[in-house]
Amino acid sequence: MPTEQAITIFSAQGLESLSGFIIRFIINLCSIAAIVRFIYYRTYKNKDFVFTFYLFNLVNFIICFLLSSDKINMGFAFGLFAIFSILRYRATTVPIREMAYLFISITIGLINALASIHLGLLELLLANVVIIITTWALEHFSNLPHENYKQITYEKIELIRPAQLPELLADLKEKTGLPIHRVEILKVDFVRDTVFLNAFYHSKENDTPSRGLVGGGDGD
Repeated sequence: MPTEQAITIFSAQGLESLSGFIIRFIINLCSIAAIVRFIYYRTYKNKDFVFTFYLFNLVNFIICFLLSSDKINMGFAFGLFAIFSILRYRATTVPIREMAYLFISITIGLINALASIHLGLLELLLANVVIIITTWALEHFSNLPHENYKQITYEKIELIRPAQLPELLADLKEKTGLPIHRVEILKVDFVRDTVFLNAFYHSKENDTPSRGLVGGGDGD
């Protein structure tokens, strides 16, 4: 009966479920905002991925919360992980860093939606804080040098001999202004007297564009 259904919704159990959803949603929204808006976007300024991270997180959170129960909590969570593990963009190859943030967005939604009510609010907040602080620390205090490379069409083909490698590196450093320490020869064109190579150098930042590579799909 409609009247009985309405009474059930506004019963103590129904109100507890609604308040639990609101609390979990607020925690989830604050966590994803801290990671996406104040860590990712402040560093990379990529609005397209910000939109994706928010929607993946919110949709994942709502689906998990609405379909979760004591019997299917674990099974449903593993099912979602299986779905997202084969999920990929068809038109654009997603860079590895953005894939990491996407995984964090999905994980936060899972944790906040499926965490047991017996876990406690403090433990749930602590789990979110640990993820946020770890992401921020890795993003700002990872001082490992990054090896970048530039694809170069080089005309002094006589310098590609192994014995003249020091001269090749010195010439590339002078022309590019980069601290190139090694090269990788891709193709030698003896007709045009040119060589195509990758020149590798170390820097603190990743110079490779973080916007994705157009045409990275399968083309099927």
